[in-house]
Amino acid sequence: MRLVPRWALLSSGCAPVLLAGGWTIAGLLEGSAYDPVTQTISVLAAHGAPGFWVMTGALVALGACHLLTAWGLRPAALAGRVALGAGGVTALVVALLPAPDSGGSLRHGSVAALGFTLLAVWPVLAANRSRAAPWGLRPAPALMATGLMGLGAAWFLIEIQGNGAAGIAERLVTSVQSLWPFVVVASCVRHRDHDEFPT
Repeated sequence: MRLVPRWALLSSGCAPVLLAGGWTIAGLLEGSAYDPVTQTISVLAAHGAPGFWVMTGALVALGACHLLTAWGLRPAALAGRVALGAGGVTALVVALLPAPDSGGSLRHGSVAALGFTLLAVWPVLAANRSRAAPWGLRPAPALMATGLMGLGAAWFLIEIQGNGAAGIAERLVTSVQSLWPFVVVASCVRHRDHDEFPT
């Protein structure tokens, strides 16, 4: 029996492409007024921004991808699947609660922080201690992924408070968070120990 359905490769693989494509196209539509080094992705999805619909659409698609991947990732521990799916829901909510065109938003920021947290902890929550587990679901790689995401989030917080390279830090951590589900799904698809690993 296949550990994960093959369509999970599509849903997980599309997530980083849609996210990066969204911020790239929305940034081009914004023009020189937007600085991707210092400004966040939320600026691109703010009301009135030229790329508002592009970035909002990318966030909705990202959330849907995470939800589908969580549904198909049967070998992962339930807590991890729930965290990944909830991270997808937060992406949908962030799209529904865009940042204002100037200043901050407590609602938007709170939901975004919750999403960062859920997507950072899902790898360790999804881990399986079985020696027959697919590589992406083993404790060491899961802990490494969560640690990397946590460091990226800490860097983002430092940069945003100091008006530094917040845009780069945010793109790095969101890229890792959107790519890790694909890594896990790919490791499950390649896994050969079907009989030893419980599904």
